[in-house]
Amino acid sequence: MEKPYLPAAVSPSEPVEAQSQVVIPFKKNWEALAELQQENERLAAGWVISSLTAATYLIAPLAPPGGAATAAAGLMVGAWTSWRSTKVVRLLQTGKALLQRFESQGIEIYPRIPVDGMNPIDLFVRFPKKTHLFISIRSKGDREVVYNEEREVLQLKKRGKPGLSLWEPNPLVELADYKSWFDKNRGLFGMSSKEAIKTPAAKVLSLWHPTTAETHRDHLYTEMGDLKLLVLRRKGSTFVIQEEELINFIQAWLDKYN
Repeated sequence: MEKPYLPAAVSPSEPVEAQSQVVIPFKKNWEALAELQQENERLAAGWVISSLTAATYLIAPLAPPGGAATAAAGLMVGAWTSWRSTKVVRLLQTGKALLQRFESQGIEIYPRIPVDGMNPIDLFVRFPKKTHLFISIRSKGDREVVYNEEREVLQLKKRGKPGLSLWEPNPLVELADYKSWFDKNRGLFGMSSKEAIKTPAAKVLSLWHPTTAETHRDHLYTEMGDLKLLVLRRKGSTFVIQEEELINFIQAWLDKYN
């Protein structure tokens, strides 16, 4: 279950043309995964988030068991901690798979980048001077995702039950806003305006089981290599895939620019 996230502001660096002169404030690749692994171990050992609000549950500091939640707030903190633990495991699994497959091709993976007023960017993936990918990892339980073309919204349908519910915040809008944030804050990654804006970018909504996408009308699909991909348009185009398709999708995406 995704909750809205309101991290503290990250002030952009002054644009710097030479990347070697910039200290990127986000960990990447194996260093970032080592930090997530340590967090995963603490969560498994009973550590809990130290915040008592939903606003910062994805990056709030962790506290040892018994040291953070009051009795009155314990149930909610436990739920937020469980959601965070699930997210960390998925980030670890995805990050490891991507590094094992694409490390030799110079991949850079930055997990859980904070963005004002929104959920963090789950994964910003960069192949320098070649392409960028913005990846949101989402699951809404045993539901199917339905795209309402007229309203340009995502809806959720419980299997075997009538009725649809609105998916908020809309991941398609979030992904578009992530790209806009990145373009404005390119200096944090040591990129020039030209590199940030002109480099081909893909926005990806990666659905984790048991959540799946309903079969949509043919015109919403495109072929890339051997893949048939669902592409939904809201503030640009977003690829909607299952988590097990991510490696093949990225390879097919890279092949377009090799």
